Amino acid sequence: MVITGIGVLAPGGIGVKSFWSLLSEGRTATRKITFFDPSPFRSRVAAEADFDPWEHGLGPQEVRRMDRAAQFAVVTARDAMADGGLDLSGVAPHRVGVSVGSAVGATMGLDREYRVVSDGGRLDLVDHEYAVPHLYDYFVPSSFAAEVAWAAGAEGPVTVISTGCTSGLDAVGYAAELIRDGSADVMIAGATDAPISPITVACFDAIKATTPRSDDPGHASRPFDRSRNGFVLGEGAAMFVLETWESARSRGARPYAEIAGYASRCNAFHMTGLRPDGREMAEAIRAALDRARTRPDEIDYVNAHGSGTKQNDRHETAAFKRALGEHARRTPVSSIKSMVGHSLGAIGSIEIAASVLAMEHDVVPPTANLHEPDPECDLDYVPLTARDWRTDTVLTVGSGFGGFQSAMVLARPGRRTAE
Repeated sequence: MVITGIGVLAPGGIGVKSFWSLLSEGRTATRKITFFDPSPFRSRVAAEADFDPWEHGLGPQEVRRMDRAAQFAVVTARDAMADGGLDLSGVAPHRVGVSVGSAVGATMGLDREYRVVSDGGRLDLVDHEYAVPHLYDYFVPSSFAAEVAWAAGAEGPVTVISTGCTSGLDAVGYAAELIRDGSADVMIAGATDAPISPITVACFDAIKATTPRSDDPGHASRPFDRSRNGFVLGEGAAMFVLETWESARSRGARPYAEIAGYASRCNAFHMTGLRPDGREMAEAIRAALDRARTRPDEIDYVNAHGSGTKQNDRHETAAFKRALGEHARRTPVSSIKSMVGHSLGAIGSIEIAASVLAMEHDVVPPTANLHEPDPECDLDYVPLTARDWRTDTVLTVGSGFGGFQSAMVLARPGRRTAE
């Protein structure tokens, strides 16, 4: 399976060029929350995308009908199709599918409409007559996949994958499997989330998962740093065109990368907790490597989950050592969440885009704000500055509440042929 088109919408970087510029320069897009008054909350920072739906070609009916996360998905899907030069007029619609990942669905739309129908929370019995006509679509995340399918003209398998913070990896992995088993010829796949709302901030405040470092937003996200104290909430989307090598070759498309291997595991341990030994993530990594027919010492770069919580960063460090052995100490690892925040279900796809672009440019993006490495996180986490590095094979991983652990191996196109 190969990726032939990319669409990205992320904080500080809408579009592939702007997104890569932000990452390669090590700039951060985290700031004080502007979408609502954050003063009542413990964590008051986020990574917001400067997104205007009108500027990105959405019409008034689409803007009215779709939640912000659905708008992200449609815009990035259209960008991916344009980037890949995908003309579906020559493809049977029932051979084109859609797979969209999302952790929290239409959070912003539901939050906004609840305030309307409850008159700002004053009514115990809400008045549905004040709701928007398409309120039902906010309740069913499947509407995201339906919107992308309508935009693409896809009549094949269409689904939403919601596995928490691994949704973005799992949606793309599932799409590749659908092509591999013959269910589709082309898949539009990726993930979206727009969770920066009072209810989300309150939920993460309650479990102290987000950082309280609100006085210095640009340096609030500090994966693998000794002083890290939680993640920074973000938003965004990334969508891809997936097809076989043969399909790409027949239409003259240029593959960005091969999806060489993918696997997912669950720790069945705790809703939010992680074992420090990283065993479940290591198992997912090993399975993905086996599927990719790739040795641990062939991994050139690891795009980490790197959320910036104490337990996650320890867990990942242990997992990389378990799965990659001594090669883990020779392999650059970095977390782009230090720059674009943690967009929950979307981040796995955004990190796939970052991994593909790292191969495209032979540059490893840095871990911003990593000034004082935690002794327990003793791998090469590429602090502060991007690194020129020959990158033919990338491992990208995700870890999510509920115990989900996912891993994907991406390879430079033609790598196996060259070998």
